[in-house]
Amino acid sequence: MQNNTTVGYTIQFNMDKRSLSINKFMDNQGKKIDEGRTSIVKIKVDTNGNKLLEKVVALINENREIKTLWRIINVNATDRLGYSDHGPTHFQIVANYSLRILRLLDKKGVEMSVVKNFGLTKEHAEVIVFLASVLHDLGMSIHRVSHETFSLFLVNPLLKDLLSFMEVEERTVMVSETLHAIISHSHGSAGRTSTIEGGIVRVADALDMTKGRSRVLKILVDIENISNQAIESVYVNEGTEKFIDIKITMTNPAGLFQIDDFVEEKLDPSGLKKYIDVKAYIIENGEEKLFKDFE
Repeated sequence: MQNNTTVGYTIQFNMDKRSLSINKFMDNQGKKIDEGRTSIVKIKVDTNGNKLLEKVVALINENREIKTLWRIINVNATDRLGYSDHGPTHFQIVANYSLRILRLLDKKGVEMSVVKNFGLTKEHAEVIVFLASVLHDLGMSIHRVSHETFSLFLVNPLLKDLLSFMEVEERTVMVSETLHAIISHSHGSAGRTSTIEGGIVRVADALDMTKGRSRVLKILVDIENISNQAIESVYVNEGTEKFIDIKITMTNPAGLFQIDDFVEEKLDPSGLKKYIDVKAYIIENGEEKLFKDFE
């Protein structure tokens, strides 16, 4: 599967091009979940030569418990509540956005918090944002309300097991920093992160807003899903005035609801606003026109 196209410093996720294997796993209702069905789901990210990240990605892709939880999450989110996609495709997209943002910030000299405060490496920071990206919604396997907090209780023992190859001090820091990044995607004051990595995951999670994410509308149609349908694409580019430019294109102004929510609820409290420019474009007669500049 190829969910992203990279040209220079531009990355675009086309949400309509979904992995057939992931779709089969997520959408085949009423089928018993077994090893054969979980084994087809694989998260793919650009590891960029990071051997530590490669190892952790492989461990995630081998973990049947985590992949079963992903299935449960999407049953609760889409089948029972009519919400947008909260399955492995969402997590893969968030992980790729997170890594993209981290690497652009690192290129501009922004030091990751786990490097600054604990003397670990950028490679460790990439593992933190990857793990938080693919595990941040596990609490939805219990309930939508307070799922961010429920995620912490589920993820803590999973992380200790996944990272058991590390020395205890290194592992303890990684677990704590990953849990902080997970709670950082919360709405309200709980989401006001104190780490760069937490801010990255908060922003990346919200960037999965294009029309493909609201492909399952079985129970309700609300303003968020209508707005999702209007978002055509999201680009994360190396910036000109700031370090990062985020370009969002929409087919009609309804998409502005999602973009306003992203800026006000996700970007502003992330601690990264000083590094990121956001511009919304509308497609008219086949041409992109600037609709709003969120300065």
